[in-house]
This record gives sequence, C-alpha cells and structure tokens, in this order.
Amino acid sequence: MNNLVTFSEEQSMLLDTAMDFCASQSPISKVRSQIEESNGFDGDQWASMVELGWLGITIPEAHGGLGLGLANVVPIMESMGRNLMGSPLLASTLASQALIHGGTETQKADWLPKIAGGAIATCALQEPLGDWDLTNLAATGTTKHTSKGDQITLSGTKTFVLDAAAAELVIVSVCLDGEAALIAVDAELISKDHLLREVVLDETRRCYQFNLDGIVVDTTAKLSVACFKAIEDAALLLLSAEMAGGLASTLNTIIEYLNTRKQFDRLIGSYQALKHPTVDILMGLEAVRSHVYHAASIFDEGNAEALEIALRMAKSEASDHFANAGDRAVQFHGGFGFTYECDAQLFLRRALWSQYQFGDEKHHRHFLTPLLLD
Repeated sequence: MNNLVTFSEEQSMLLDTAMDFCASQSPISKVRSQIEESNGFDGDQWASMVELGWLGITIPEAHGGLGLGLANVVPIMESMGRNLMGSPLLASTLASQALIHGGTETQKADWLPKIAGGAIATCALQEPLGDWDLTNLAATGTTKHTSKGDQITLSGTKTFVLDAAAAELVIVSVCLDGEAALIAVDAELISKDHLLREVVLDETRRCYQFNLDGIVVDTTAKLSVACFKAIEDAALLLLSAEMAGGLASTLNTIIEYLNTRKQFDRLIGSYQALKHPTVDILMGLEAVRSHVYHAASIFDEGNAEALEIALRMAKSEASDHFANAGDRAVQFHGGFGFTYECDAQLFLRRALWSQYQFGDEKHHRHFLTPLLLD
C-alpha cells in the first residue's frame, strides 16, 4: 500500500474554500459572542454552509448529495477547528453516516435529502455510565403490540447529545429487546422536558442530556443495521481533523504571544525554555496532520485493520498533542493565561472536551497494542 499522503483535487479545493470561509465567518470575537447565544451557532452561517454543499458531501447523489467519500469532509472540519466555529456540521454528518450505513431505504429517502438541504440531525450514543463501548447500553427499547400497530417504547438517559435542541432528527442507541439497536426519533416526539442543557467545559459546544422516558415510536423507526462501527469510525476521523485544526491555531496563538510579550527588555520568544516546547508542539502538529490525512486517504479502501490502526493513531495523537499545546499556551501567557479573557483558554477547553469524546489517547493505545505488536 502506498503510504504517501496526497490531497485529491476535491480535498484541495475544499480546504481552500473552507479556510477562507471559516476565517472570515468565525473570528475569535464572534466565537465569544456565540457562547452567549442559546443555540451556539449562526443561522446565516449555517445556510451558507448548506449552499456550499457541505451537508451533502457524503450523501449519495440519489438522495440529493454529492456522493463523495468522508475524506472530503476532513479539510472542512480542520478549518472549522482552526477557528473554533460553532456549527451542527459534525452532529449532522454523523447522523447522515448512520442513515447511509444502517438506514432503511424509506429512512434514507425521507431524511437524507432533508439533511443535505440543511435539516439538523444528531446522534444520541453516550450514557451517564461513560463507557466508550457504544454497544454497552443501559437505555432500552421495548416492542409492544398495540391497536396502532407495533411500537417501541424507549426509556433511559443519553448524554452529550450535540445540538439536540436544534435537531429535527435524533438517532438514538438503545438495547432493543436484548440487542443493541439504532432508532430514528423525529423531533416532533421530543418535548422540551426531554432535553436538559448540560454544562460542559467547551462552551462553544451545545450538549444536552436526553431523557427517553415516555417516547414511543413505530417499529419502522428502527434502522435496519446497528452500524456502530461506521459511526465511530466517522467520529474518530472528523474529531481528529477538527483537533488538528485547533492545534494549529493554538500554536499560532503561542507564537504570536512569544513574538509580542517582552520581559527584561527581550521578547520572551528568545528564551530557549519557551522555544523548545514550542518546537515540540510544531512537531506534534505535523504528526497529527499526517495521521489524520493518512486515515482519510485509506478510509474507503475497505482494509478494516489498517483503517482501525490509522484512526486510533490519529485520535490518540490528536488527543495527546492538542491537550498539551492548550496547556502550554495557558502557561506561556503567564497570569493572563488563567483568565477567561485569554484566547488560549478557549483552545484548551476545546482540547479537553475533544480529548474524551469517543475515547482518549490511553483508550485507543490500549487497543493499538495488540494491533501493532501481536
């Protein structure tokens, strides 16, 4: 297999477009102002992203999309990460992947064109027990025969559900009659009482606790395939790409400060004690981007073991280096770095939130050990 990572023409075009769009649409001042808003994203920005076709990149042409591979979303996620852009793109893309890989033909025909057209969707996969094994489920679904036909009654609690309040569709994981399953829940069945806004470290995110009790859906809401692996693979790739972007901007924040702040009439960037760890961050960034784009380049090749290794390495490296860079950025800014006004705070918060989504570096290295050494 050729390990040389190169950009496809589509990836290069998307990267240029996304870099320009995110830089102009998401300056740090706007990121801060959106923290105070209820939904955490700009509706006009979202409409522009829909017009650019970003929501339909992976959706088949038969359902109103572009029919491209998930690798083409990577440059967009990296650009968004660089600018801490708040948007339901990650949540909607993961939900569309669930439908593409596991939905019935009716579900695909119904929802994929809507998502490509801007309908927000999300996945409710995590639970209070905090297990990164997506199939270890406490939430349940019970099939009952009623006068209205066969129905599924849901119960339990899901956590860290991204953009749930704005979503028109939520893909929920439950243990259905003893087996792990995915259920498509229309927002019309979800009341305000079912959702509770969670307080999370990264305030650019909108996460919700989702109480499933009392929600009843038809059995046709069940996805035909419980495609947890496909969803997790997509999440690892896109999160790692976003973290690579955040890491790049964290490094830029550090360099800008080192070349501005003076101490003892010298720029602090001239001191080796700050130079050396900054170079380490740069090397970490290069490693993370290499792993991310390697994983993207083989994502659709069909080699399951090679892809698992690539994704776990990308996520573990991104989790490790981004968190370290965020910590160094705060430390290098001195006392100011520990105040909320310092932008380094925002990148550290994003790093720590992302680090523990779908497994931190220790989790993935645990699974990498037998893959690489046995």
